[in-house]
Amino acid sequence: MKKLPIKTVVEGLLTLQKTGKSATLLGIGPMSKNCVQATLELSKEDDYPVMFIASRNQVDADELGGGYVNGWNQFTFAQAVAEVAEAIDYDNLYYLCRDHGGPWQRDQERNDHIPTEEAMKLGQQSYVADIEAGFDLLMIDPTKDPFEVGKVIPLDVVLERTIDLIEFCENERKARNLPEIGYEVGTEETNGGLTSTETYETFILQLQTELEKRGLPMPTFIVGQTGTLTRKTEQVGTFNFKNAYELAQMAKRYGVGLKEHNGDYLDDVTLLEHIPSEITATNVAPQYGTEETRAYLNLAAVEAKLVEYGLVKTPSKTREVLLVHAIKSERWRKWMVGDQTDLTVEQITADEVLSEEILDIAGHYTFNDGAVKKEIATMYKNLAQHNVDGQRYVIDHIKRPIRDYAECYNLKGATTRIKGLLK
Repeated sequence: MKKLPIKTVVEGLLTLQKTGKSATLLGIGPMSKNCVQATLELSKEDDYPVMFIASRNQVDADELGGGYVNGWNQFTFAQAVAEVAEAIDYDNLYYLCRDHGGPWQRDQERNDHIPTEEAMKLGQQSYVADIEAGFDLLMIDPTKDPFEVGKVIPLDVVLERTIDLIEFCENERKARNLPEIGYEVGTEETNGGLTSTETYETFILQLQTELEKRGLPMPTFIVGQTGTLTRKTEQVGTFNFKNAYELAQMAKRYGVGLKEHNGDYLDDVTLLEHIPSEITATNVAPQYGTEETRAYLNLAAVEAKLVEYGLVKTPSKTREVLLVHAIKSERWRKWMVGDQTDLTVEQITADEVLSEEILDIAGHYTFNDGAVKKEIATMYKNLAQHNVDGQRYVIDHIKRPIRDYAECYNLKGATTRIKGLLK
């Protein structure tokens, strides 16, 4: 059977909401190839569709700087996912998705205060690579603007840029005679974010009017603020069931699914509330990177035991190298709170407690560093000599939090339920 478009899957879930048999999809940050394998294994085992949501910092065209995840560009990312799928005889539905695409969505572009016209062109260039690499969903997010720091970007500016970028992507897709793709609009950010039901409906109505004028498709998802917020390695927001439910109903009236961002580290009660609140999808990313880091540190602790008992003579320096590279990456700044965002590398290094915290937060940004990969390979070899399969443990460790979400989100059997509607 031909792969179902992401829009068809979402329409199926919206229909299933009327029967009580719906589910909330998981958008998973592809933090590593191990994370990709963990995701696809669970999707295959429990029969549900998954989305890989790659930000421009994680995966992007080489000429734009590439991505910190495995150095992936759009094509090598797509190839890596396909390789994992083939290796495990994957037989379900996965979707490659652009998370936060558009102008100034690479940290460097924002830090450099690139002018608006140039930033839009770079965003378009990235989208062209997405389209050519076969991405299924593009998030159109023009709400990052280095010239509007701390200000709410006017809704008309957000709308105009959103529609222009959708039109650009549709023209590029059609010019290449490629299948339809889905679009995701809006953002969870407060600067231009859809934080109230009134603003949300205004946005949808104006969007619908302008898209119809230009003969463009309605988006598949609209992002709305449900109260979630990730900082450090915690969920510091408060899920607002009432707001989530109202936004979901509003989006559904226009045939669109509500997408929630910042869904990391949610407790089971909150996760279980997602089905009755009728949220169509949740994005989770840094949590899986943190879990992979923790898995490596657990293995390093086992290796240290083997050294202590004289069973390993030449141990790896996995913990030490991960720690140093995590701190030096400075990518932890975006997850810190208050004055901690301005701490220097020297201050972090001098504080043991803070250093460990940074390792937990930012270890995953270093997985592609040569020195880190070398130490992990040494550790795997040392452990394998004593019947510990390190990589298998890492993959299984990442599967735990994904499985928790999938269970609460009623995902088991979702692909079969959606396909059943099409018969």
